[in-house]
Amino acid sequence: MGAGAAGAAAVPWGSVEAKSASKLDDRQMPRPYAAEFTQPPVLKPTSVGTDPDDGARIEHYTVTQRAATARILPRLGTPILGYDGIFPGPTIEVERGTRTTLTVRNQLPATHPAHGHVLATSTHLHGSASLPQYDGYANDVTMTGFKKTYHYPNYQPARTLWYHDHSAHFTALNVYSGLAGQYLIHDPQERDLLPQGEFDVGLTISDAMFARDGALSYDDRSRSGLWGDVILVNGVPWPRMKVKRRIYRFRMLNASISRSLRPYLRSGEPLTIVATDGGLMPEAVTVDNWRHAGAERYEVLIDFSKYKAGTRVELRNRSNENNRDYDHTDKIMAFDVVDDPFDTSDPTWNTLPTVLVPDNDVMGLTSSMAVKKRTMRVKRNDKTNLWTLDDQSWGQIIASGFQDVFAQVGLNTVEEWEFENKSGGWFHPMHIHLIDFKVISRNGRAPFPYEVGPKDTVYVGEGEKVKVLMRFGPHQGRYMIHCHNLPHEDHDMMTQFRVGLKANEDDPWDPIQAARPEFDDD
Repeated sequence: MGAGAAGAAAVPWGSVEAKSASKLDDRQMPRPYAAEFTQPPVLKPTSVGTDPDDGARIEHYTVTQRAATARILPRLGTPILGYDGIFPGPTIEVERGTRTTLTVRNQLPATHPAHGHVLATSTHLHGSASLPQYDGYANDVTMTGFKKTYHYPNYQPARTLWYHDHSAHFTALNVYSGLAGQYLIHDPQERDLLPQGEFDVGLTISDAMFARDGALSYDDRSRSGLWGDVILVNGVPWPRMKVKRRIYRFRMLNASISRSLRPYLRSGEPLTIVATDGGLMPEAVTVDNWRHAGAERYEVLIDFSKYKAGTRVELRNRSNENNRDYDHTDKIMAFDVVDDPFDTSDPTWNTLPTVLVPDNDVMGLTSSMAVKKRTMRVKRNDKTNLWTLDDQSWGQIIASGFQDVFAQVGLNTVEEWEFENKSGGWFHPMHIHLIDFKVISRNGRAPFPYEVGPKDTVYVGEGEKVKVLMRFGPHQGRYMIHCHNLPHEDHDMMTQFRVGLKANEDDPWDPIQAARPEFDDD
């Protein structure tokens, strides 16, 4: 199917219920909790070195983007595009302060096998304070047969990041096809407070719909968004996971291109949120459920010591307004509690922390520090079906020679931005590159308790106004702001800001020219 199925009405809706979106024969449709939970492999460095200038450790990694066939459905193969041919891509884990290089080889077909667009890719490490030329700027693309080496500083506090394709106008299709994976930064503070090893579990959650032959189907409803009827966790439909009777940490990434989630435990037990996009919160927060938009990360503790062996604990989904829901999109995965032994000398096995990082720099920002306040209105043009930010689109940025900006900001200055959503019928996860921000108000009231932590993506619901505070740095140059409902981003809800430099000033960090891809002759 092409982007935007013919005849799909581009009109707002509330939460809609239907049986299914897939065209699969009933025998081929996956069943909730029938498949075993799996995790992607952890990527090993190809080599390790030392920076001759300051002695810092440098780890070198390589991933190859290629077409492959995934076993998602019971008996049918599903063509995907994946980092190292898998979805999600391999997990990368590093220690804070260890620098990394990631060479991304584009060995994809020249054009998308199902949709026909050129498979030029741009890899964004979402949540990293990378230099502009390594940030995955939308028009900094690597063609098939070429490779690009990205440099990541990893100086930020421990956090869950993710890497995904970010190519202009085709991010949604490419991420939906499989180009996404988790990237984790560890530090001593996080290691002391939270479960590690087998009890530190990545959950990359997404949704999909399938054609009759098992291929991924794509219908973004005239660029409004795609809502599949199959929920995947690490590429597995509604998996079941064996868990021991102790506390687990789950790094929950919503990698859906449009769907938002509202996770909760069917048993009614609360969950403890300890980290947001930018790492540990000042204090742990106990919740019954939370709104979780695309690209947001929440680290959640679940205490399975409360359950007897043999108990099944279901992680369910209540959904939110402006989604489309189907028979089984109210389910995410199941945990089957077992009585297997574990090391009780590890204090995290039965300790739910309370105070985490009360002195986080981002959370210490106040409105009095802001040198400027701005408002960004998210809009939709009913005539063109294009989404815009303050009437500006990425097409206009391209036409300006990549010089037009929403905001010209000073290096290390603090600003307060308000996102205003008057586009009836949709929510928008707004993502700002380079920085972490603090959510300071939602509709004039305090933010939700679970979002009182460093963030880089914020849920802006229908009719909502959300204010955020941020300090711009440590780098100069141009960075993107966009909606993370990816069909919205592609058409054309993305703009940029510039730190330090002025328009047309000589830019040693030009995001397109400063670090060009190379021919891949390996």
